[in-house]
Parts: sequence; structure tokens; C-alpha cells
Amino acid sequence: QAPKKAKKRIEGGSNVFSMFEQTQIQEFKEAFTIMDQNRDGFIDKADLRDTFAALGRLNVKNEELEAMVKEAPGPINFTVFLTMFGEKLKGTDPEETILNAFKIFDPEGKGHIKADYIKEMLMTQADRFSQEEIKQMFAAFPPDVSGNLDYKNLCYVITHGEEKD
Repeated sequence: QAPKKAKKRIEGGSNVFSMFEQTQIQEFKEAFTIMDQNRDGFIDKADLRDTFAALGRLNVKNEELEAMVKEAPGPINFTVFLTMFGEKLKGTDPEETILNAFKIFDPEGKGHIKADYIKEMLMTQADRFSQEEIKQMFAAFPPDVSGNLDYKNLCYVITHGEEKD
């Protein structure tokens, strides 16, 4: 009787598990397990520090780790972890919406935009990007040898999380 009740609860409407596909939940579970370095079922500052170290980033400031842990309402178990991701992803637009925004800068429909042009637009219009934000964007998505930014791939990565082949 108990497993049936648990299954029903997971399929319920307001439950955090209902926000994601089963495959996404599995991926989040794998990520959680990797981050839970001491395998106690919770992610704490020590786990975050160890995760950063495993990724090659040593000397992470204590304040930075504290700020991350403070984003959670309490101890970070898997359900809290999933809820935090749900809140972060809630504001993410669908791929088509992001693509349409880029298409404004690409009237010929080439699928790419001159990096200098998009940099100028991002730094002078609406929610202006800082020089640092531009640097981070181009570090993550470098323009090609002709100085073009492949925005279709960029949109795919923003919405799916990894590059298309």
C-alpha cells in the first residue's frame, strides 16, 4: 500500500517532482549525488567546496559558498535541490522565444550575427550588459573566425544545456 501512495503523491499537481520529466529528475539526482561528496543526503558548504575542487576550482571564498547555501530555505536535501532548480528554471523562456529575439538582429535569416554588433546592442540597449558580462558570454560562446555569433546554437544551449553536434 505505501509505494502506491508515494507514487500517487509524485504524480500530484503542486509537487516539485511534477515540474520535471522523469529523465530530468534522474539527471538532477545524478548531479545531486555527485555534489553530495560525503554521501550524507545533504549538500553543505564542504560538499560545494569539494565539488568546486573536483572541477579544478580551488580557493573558493567562504562567503561565496555561504551565499550559495543561504539560497536554500534550510538543509539542502534532494527535494530542496530540485525545488531550487525549479525556481531558477521557471523564468526560462522556450527556445522559440529566445530564437525570435535574436532573429530581430538577423533580418536576412543567416542564423548568425556579427559579434561586434550584438556586443554593441547588449551594452547600449535595455538591460545593458557590462564589459564583464560580455566577456563571459563570448568566453562561453566564442564567435567564429569571421566574427559571427551562432545564435541558433546559443539558444539551444540556453534551453537544453549542451551543444548540438
